[in-house]
Amino acid sequence: MPLAIFDLDNTLLAGDSDYLWGQHLVAQGVVDGAEYAAANARFYADYKAGRLDIDAFLAFALRPLRDHPEPALLAWRQAFLDQHIAPLIRQPALDLVEQHRRAGDTLLVITATNAFVTAPIVARFGIPHLIATEPEHDGSGYTGRVAGVPAFREGKVTRLMAWLADQNECLTDSHFYSDSINDLPLLERVDNPVAVDPDPLLAEVARKRRWPVISLHGDAH
Repeated sequence: MPLAIFDLDNTLLAGDSDYLWGQHLVAQGVVDGAEYAAANARFYADYKAGRLDIDAFLAFALRPLRDHPEPALLAWRQAFLDQHIAPLIRQPALDLVEQHRRAGDTLLVITATNAFVTAPIVARFGIPHLIATEPEHDGSGYTGRVAGVPAFREGKVTRLMAWLADQNECLTDSHFYSDSINDLPLLERVDNPVAVDPDPLLAEVARKRRWPVISLHGDAH
């Protein structure tokens, strides 16, 4: 069956779950407010500009998972999903997923945001497969490190190729939906790249290459 691959943040979601999770931790008093918020905003700006240092960002983003017990993390995450994520799941995105589901396509989300944050979000879309950056867990808790290759830029291609081999799938007739210039390496690998409410850099690439451009959430960027 053909693959329908979706980026998550600012693509299926009308916002960025990674950035908003950091803001949620600030609001909950879990992290040093002003300093953490400033760093979170700086990393997000770098991401949007296509210049994010993924290793530096993940060292920052995964630290709260390391520093707090899992029951507290799960409680904060549930509040985050209800307060911040539910309003970002819009009907056009649900309709697009359902369109591919009805067509019999294999549904997959691939996202640089870590799996602790994204797994329950993807479940809300009813999408069975997720490739995300994996936070390392040593059996007693999160270590603050990454397990394997981060699902970012070329890392998305690396992770997808491994997943395809494991699942006995291929990219024939595949679609990939994304908003971000950071996803250009994967957009170039699929048969049907689609820009979704694209950032300015991706919008220019899509224009030059005559890729389809669609909107799922208007000016929510």
